[in-house]
Amino acid sequence: MIATWNLRCAPASPLACVRALACVLLSVAGLILGGCGDDGSEDGNTATETPTGAEVVTLHPDAEPLPGETACTVTIVKGIPPEPAVHEPVCTALAFATNPPSSGNHWPNWAAFKRYTVPVERALYVHDQEHGGVVLSYRCPEGCPDVVAALEQAMDARPEDTLCSTNIPRVPNRLLLTPDPLLPTPIAASAWGATYTATCIDAASLGEFLEEFYGKGPETTCAAGIDVAETNGTLSACQP
Repeated sequence: MIATWNLRCAPASPLACVRALACVLLSVAGLILGGCGDDGSEDGNTATETPTGAEVVTLHPDAEPLPGETACTVTIVKGIPPEPAVHEPVCTALAFATNPPSSGNHWPNWAAFKRYTVPVERALYVHDQEHGGVVLSYRCPEGCPDVVAALEQAMDARPEDTLCSTNIPRVPNRLLLTPDPLLPTPIAASAWGATYTATCIDAASLGEFLEEFYGKGPETTCAAGIDVAETNGTLSACQP
């Protein structure tokens, strides 16, 4: 909507006219900034509100908080209404309704199920979730071998998936491990319609999350994805 103003400046009150004009200019600036400003969603890392209809479970395990955290808190959000799942052109920048992502538009390709040491593009790994996969992720710029080890142990504890038995190279199941600098917490796991975030290592709750949400995507396949380990976590066509 475009607002209009009619300014009439009386010669006897120039100061009032200046003040009125200033108010108009500020209002116009507000409209411009409000309509064109950054909504914080370009990289999908600012979604903090709980989606309508979702169930939130908060746990406080008896574990030490990770460096930089003040308490050990595990938050599980389940029953997240799925976003549209349109295949967008590769290299398109996409935003997601939750952090970590738990559904949404994504690229037509998906990442190979494996352990990565470079951040996998979210537009790829959401497609893995659509296939029923679970993404284990972590955010620790200074390095956190204990966190990575805990996530790897969670992966190793999962049974083999018969759907993946014909993959070349062979993968045991539909799990993907990746660093993700956009996470709100040091540890996260995400599946289609569910997220897990934690400020501490709690193997029990993480294992339960994997048990409950593994294989729950709208598509059931372990078809081989693209190994993006050597292309900085994205498709070769999308590299700078």
